Amino acid sequence: MQDLIQRTIYREDHEQFREQARRFFDKEIVPFHAQWERDGIVPKEVWRKAGREGLLNTMLPEPYGGGGDFGHAAILIEEVARTGASGLGFPLHSDIVAPYIHAYGNTGQKDRWLPRMAAGELIGAIAMTEPGAGSDLKSVRTTARREGDHYILNGSKTFITNGINSEIVIVVAKTNPELGAKGVSLIVVEEGTPGFSKGRKLEKIGLMAQDTSELFFDNVKVPVDNLLGEENMGFKYLMKELAQERLVVAVRAAASIEAFLQKTVDYTRERKAFGQTVFEFQNTRFKLAEAKAKATMLRVFVDDCMRLHMQRQLTPERAAMVKLNATALQNRLLDEFLQLHGGYGYMTEYQVGRAWTDARIGRIYGGSDEIMKEIIARTL
Repeated sequence: MQDLIQRTIYREDHEQFREQARRFFDKEIVPFHAQWERDGIVPKEVWRKAGREGLLNTMLPEPYGGGGDFGHAAILIEEVARTGASGLGFPLHSDIVAPYIHAYGNTGQKDRWLPRMAAGELIGAIAMTEPGAGSDLKSVRTTARREGDHYILNGSKTFITNGINSEIVIVVAKTNPELGAKGVSLIVVEEGTPGFSKGRKLEKIGLMAQDTSELFFDNVKVPVDNLLGEENMGFKYLMKELAQERLVVAVRAAASIEAFLQKTVDYTRERKAFGQTVFEFQNTRFKLAEAKAKATMLRVFVDDCMRLHMQRQLTPERAAMVKLNATALQNRLLDEFLQLHGGYGYMTEYQVGRAWTDARIGRIYGGSDEIMKEIIARTL
């Protein structure tokens, strides 16, 4: 299948990085991912290998990362989508957790944590969602009460990506509960801190190799030095950084559509029914033609949002638009692709079925469809 468009967002160094990432994925990820899905977790050693290859914290400056930009991060996200390696929590670690520390941490905090995160020696997570508070971050009930030079952290979190593997967690907590959203802070908790524990690995309908868990904080004593930025400024920090998180989701969705469009074209050209290939039926060609047209339209929008973000001009409203559009189209088209695979699409040996199931979370995490619509509606 011919390229959808001639992409101009990437430079030569980006494409060289893609070759490096692709070699790593094809050697270290693809042959083992099915087993990790059965295990429900990606081994920590894979993270260490990725760190040694320079595949983590790619957009942060040295020595905190690879010295690249969001283009390098997007390359890695696209390779995750291309291979269907949905268990890898690399993008959350590198493009969400680490940037919070880099943006709001002091020099001591950055020197202490980021080089080890870049090396894969500290696996990062961010703990926002609670059993009673999902997209509504103003309603978090986890508290951090200051006592001298420490905070005493109490509460619980759920649906935490990289939860089981996590070795460093940014916790969203209320340091001044009576102020509501204006009393939220970001506090870093390291594995092994007394009172910090991990709950069960949550059973999901998709993302089977991704370790998602509950986290518990029972009178966890955390040094005040683990506060990111200023006290009670956490909600503002979250709102500023969520645009990148939503773009990450959109980049992955667009790449997933393109990868499985090609796989479906290949499959229908080989699969025969009623004396001809499935591709030769007009319905099949029209379905795939429509998918290509929609995928091309999305690709132009996603790449433009990437361009804006690399120029620090991506607004929260546009980030909401690209996430909303990308994930909706991903869900719709993957369903079409599965249908064109017939019964084999429902079998786990064909990636399209797993991708279809994995994609459903895109309309929920990083802010649900409904939250995206509310953000966009404010601009009307």
